Amino acid sequence: MVQSVGVSITAQGFPVPVGSLAEIEVDHGRKVMAEVIGFKNDATILFPLGQKEGIRRGAVVRLCRTVRWLPVGEELLGRVVDAQGHPIDGKPKPLLRDRVLYEQAPPHPCERPRINEVLSTGVRAIDGLLTCGKGQRLGIFSAAGVGKSVLLGMMARYTAADVIVVGLVGERGREVNDFIERDLGVEGLKKSIVVVATSAEPAILRVQAAYTASAIAEYFRDQGKDVLLLIDSLTRFALAQREIGLAAGEPPTTRGYPPSVFALLPRLVERAGRSARGTITAFYTVLVEGDDLDEPVADTVRGLLDGHIVLSRRLAGRGHFPAIDILQSLSRLMPDIVDPAHNRAAMRIRELLGLYRDHEDVITLGVYRRGSHPGVDRAIQFRDNIDAFLRQDVNQRATYEEARGALLSLAEQIENWKPDQQTAGTQRRDMERPAVGTTPRRS
Repeated sequence: MVQSVGVSITAQGFPVPVGSLAEIEVDHGRKVMAEVIGFKNDATILFPLGQKEGIRRGAVVRLCRTVRWLPVGEELLGRVVDAQGHPIDGKPKPLLRDRVLYEQAPPHPCERPRINEVLSTGVRAIDGLLTCGKGQRLGIFSAAGVGKSVLLGMMARYTAADVIVVGLVGERGREVNDFIERDLGVEGLKKSIVVVATSAEPAILRVQAAYTASAIAEYFRDQGKDVLLLIDSLTRFALAQREIGLAAGEPPTTRGYPPSVFALLPRLVERAGRSARGTITAFYTVLVEGDDLDEPVADTVRGLLDGHIVLSRRLAGRGHFPAIDILQSLSRLMPDIVDPAHNRAAMRIRELLGLYRDHEDVITLGVYRRGSHPGVDRAIQFRDNIDAFLRQDVNQRATYEEARGALLSLAEQIENWKPDQQTAGTQRRDMERPAVGTTPRRS
């Protein structure tokens, strides 16, 4: 080793491929593992997987392996592992006989079957108005503290998928057990594998945690299972790769992100999807600062995925959970996987939500007159019913069939509703009453 700058280490006379795993000798026989992230002139740049303390100039660097393998198997179900696949839950180490690559090529585009089956997430608002298909990839866009972790926990507990793989990338250490015990629970953990890399760990491990979660999901997909992959979050994945890219000498481009960030994001999300054997349905969370959906990572991810779910701080502040902003959210595959009646009902609810939002100011101020717009009248009349459909208690399970049935019933009530005579009389009196700020005419 000849140089150490920031978080990276430079070794001379070490011509090994990028991505190789090496070990650096430290005093008292201790060794620090490192990954090769690039080259500069005749030097090799490494990123340590642990603390740099004790590493000195002239330390010996040895190659461990050039191909990264991950041990996998059914025994991983119910376990919590780190970014390298090692158990960290205090239970005995499982005997895993199978091996997969950390980084694999996504399924060939011409070999991907079309997505034509619904996957129930157990969340009524998603199953009803943002229906997800087996093999679809969606983003959950949210500011901090709006309830995305609780929403992920609900999906993990109530989904119809065979296996759930959760990747906690750059999560606060305190919140790991909170998510496992509170949000995931015993029921959700039984058929889950949780991959953890906290914010205190090196950036290389935070990036690797997303690869590890994807590789485990691919293993179970190739066993013919329907897998639900939940990665929280792509923003922290991008921040970790920014740290690595800058350490390797990449120039910062868009808002300080080097080009490698925008090259790795599609490579990661394209690994999910449907193959000839099974499916990986993926939800990737994206942290948005100040509810800015046009910042670089959010804008890039939105164009890569098959839909997006936006969580609203405004709804969360009103105690509306899950705080899904239906009008800003979209499932691109929903029209292809639901029946026409379901799709029409969803469009009707969206229409009324849009009408209410467009006229919310005049409704709140009491300026709107009943009878002025039949659609707005319906939006006002069924506002509470729609809210009741969209709200769901954390401990309440909702199947896809229940969500569809409730949605169709609500849409039928809306279509069959007619103002009664008392309401019609009120509407006529409202129309005869002068508008706010005007003086009645004298006869």
